[in-house]
Amino acid sequence: MKLNDLTTQFDALGVGVAGMTYDSPELIKEFDDKWDIKFPVLKDVDGQHVDAWGIRNQEYGPGTFGYRIPYPGVVLMSPKGEILAKWAEKGYRSRADWKKVLREVRTIVAEP
Repeated sequence: MKLNDLTTQFDALGVGVAGMTYDSPELIKEFDDKWDIKFPVLKDVDGQHVDAWGIRNQEYGPGTFGYRIPYPGVVLMSPKGEILAKWAEKGYRSRADWKKVLREVRTIVAEP
């Protein structure tokens, strides 16, 4: 299951979906076009969000190919910008289980 396939279910919960990457705007557009991405993909300038959210992959230091690369993950934020939950996978080959994330988001947004 891909995030693209679940955007309407997140929308129904009142949760907006966006992706974020350190890639160039040209690569982002190429990826969006190739995979018909149905949500905005934003550029994380200088890894500011990766660091603020605590999901930087520490295996890569300055000057290496993967410097500033995040662990693949998901961050659920409140409208005020507070992190309500995050799911980040070590390495770069694993991805979040989107069905599990959707179930947990349902629980979080339903809480009073």
